[in-house]
Amino acid sequence: MLKINLICVGDIKEKYLLDAINEYSKRLSRFIKLRIVEIKENVSKTNNANDIQSALKKDALEIKKHLTNYNICLDIFGKMLTSEKFAAHIQKLSLKTSEISFIIGASNGLADEIKNLCNEKISFSSFTFPHQLMRVIFLEQLYRAFTIINNIAYHK
Repeated sequence: MLKINLICVGDIKEKYLLDAINEYSKRLSRFIKLRIVEIKENVSKTNNANDIQSALKKDALEIKKHLTNYNICLDIFGKMLTSEKFAAHIQKLSLKTSEISFIIGASNGLADEIKNLCNEKISFSSFTFPHQLMRVIFLEQLYRAFTIINNIAYHK
């Protein structure tokens, strides 16, 4: 069974988001072994670019502990895919590796070091989403991908 890790910077406090995450995690359990790793966000004390970069570097140290042999970061400048192409991509990757890690950064994104360590970058939209909501969006799209792969009616 394919193992997918979702490495997330920051935690979820809102019950409605936790409920959605739990629901999609439960639905995905029939297709994959999902592991969600939460990393405590290092928050910049100011909006100064150096302080932000310093916080991102601290996040990167923790993220690196959880990287696997195939890593994909979610990045606004990454490649955009349709749901069908995302499903096909996951299916193709599952033939090459038994474990894939996806990384969602914090409110200030991800350090360039992490982006450079990733095998690829994908984008779900040109819009910017709160990292908490992006976790739900990602899990829903991952579930959608597996319904497409398994020809289950959910997709339409």
